[in-house]
Amino acid sequence: MAKTGFWLQGAKGKLRNNNPLNIRIGNDWVGEVSHPTDKDFEQFEKMSYGVRAAFIILHNYIVRHKLTTVPEIIHRWAPNNENNTKKYVETVLNRMNFEPQQEISWWNKDVMCNLFQAMCYVENGCVIDDCVVKEGYDLAVGQWKPI
Repeated sequence: MAKTGFWLQGAKGKLRNNNPLNIRIGNDWVGEVSHPTDKDFEQFEKMSYGVRAAFIILHNYIVRHKLTTVPEIIHRWAPNNENNTKKYVETVLNRMNFEPQQEISWWNKDVMCNLFQAMCYVENGCVIDDCVVKEGYDLAVGQWKPI
């Protein structure tokens, strides 16, 4: 497929919406489009805002809810009633080269970006530009200080 900007032509709506991890409508996010056309999923002005929103959700899972392993995070992100959660977990672990019990630290940018890209692959069948992922992480992490 040919690249156009930071998303692929013909890709699922999540990338077309600059929403690579398929965040459902429900919050007021920085960078949301002013006149959305998708009634189910968030739409962002640019990809880094969609990545930022995903990282904020992941931050909440890891820091607030103490979900610190891939299986814990994915079971909340992609519950069995909507997804093949077991396959999702397996794919993310394989792409990250992680063991199920390995802990994830919010403050480890490389691991967080790797987690994001592995989840993006499951959600879309592709990854996005690493620079955009790092930009989205930086936009999200700027809101908090290390605990």
